[in-house]
Amino acid sequence: MKEYEVVHEIFNECANNQMRDVFFEEIMLDDPEAYIRGKHKDRELELRREVLADGTIVYHVKTADILQRYTFTEI
Repeated sequence: MKEYEVVHEIFNECANNQMRDVFFEEIMLDDPEAYIRGKHKDRELELRREVLADGTIVYHVKTADILQRYTFTEI
């Protein structure tokens, strides 16, 4: 298992509100993708995985027309 700092961003699509919700947590995981699928288990979702040069893993998620981003940085 690896320990990650996870940043979960939910992008607001409202025209008059450009702010986004941002949540932080530190968790132990074997599989970041399984973690995301577990959080959205009753929904259809599109996932796109990106690995940055420093090893950070970024998942771009679309579910129910809401865009979200999960960033996993190993601690």
